[in-house]
Amino acid sequence: MRTPVTAPMPLLLVALLVSGCAPGSPGPAETAPPTAAPSTSAPPTATPPTDAPTGRMPSTGTAGQFNATDIAWLQLTVAMTERLLPVLDMVPSRTTDPAWRQLAAQLGAAHREDLGRARRLLAESGAPATNPHEGHDMPGMVTDEELAALRSATGVAFHRLAGQHVRAHLAQAVRIGAAEQRSGLHPATTALATAVVRTGSAEVARLDRMGQERGVGGLDSPRSSW
Repeated sequence: MRTPVTAPMPLLLVALLVSGCAPGSPGPAETAPPTAAPSTSAPPTATPPTDAPTGRMPSTGTAGQFNATDIAWLQLTVAMTERLLPVLDMVPSRTTDPAWRQLAAQLGAAHREDLGRARRLLAESGAPATNPHEGHDMPGMVTDEELAALRSATGVAFHRLAGQHVRAHLAQAVRIGAAEQRSGLHPATTALATAVVRTGSAEVARLDRMGQERGVGGLDSPRSSW
């Protein structure tokens, strides 16, 4: 297993992981200055535009605005999901276990739906279409080397490796989803994060039960936490 590449995290990712601001709480840039008394010798100044910079990105569709946490969470969710889907797609050809096949089919369908929603929200936010995590090996992301190892594994060995990667993804998705719930602003984005946390937690428990029933322990991945 390759050691994750150490690289400076993008600014928006830092905002996602360390932000403790409550949703909607005004930051320094959003605090209105004291109102000055009107001058009797000069005409009143023009009212500042309502779209003055506030550190938030305007929404063009769904009601509400996007903040840095929303954007960071959507970008990371897209990147993580794109790395997970190849793992789920190879399950039918690598195992005949019906429980694994059912799990992969259900997770694949759910993650493709979430991926579509995340991409649409990113487009709505006006964020760049490029993937800021391209080439990064981060918690919850399956590397090319790990995919190659899965392709050469079968039976119990495949179940163990696939279980590690799927569980690492789900655990990290729950963690960053909770951060979006705490600090996100855009209603549709936080709603998606809530759904990811709820289903991810349930699927982690399901995966752990499968491992116990089949005697496949060691599903924790060394890259499952920051």
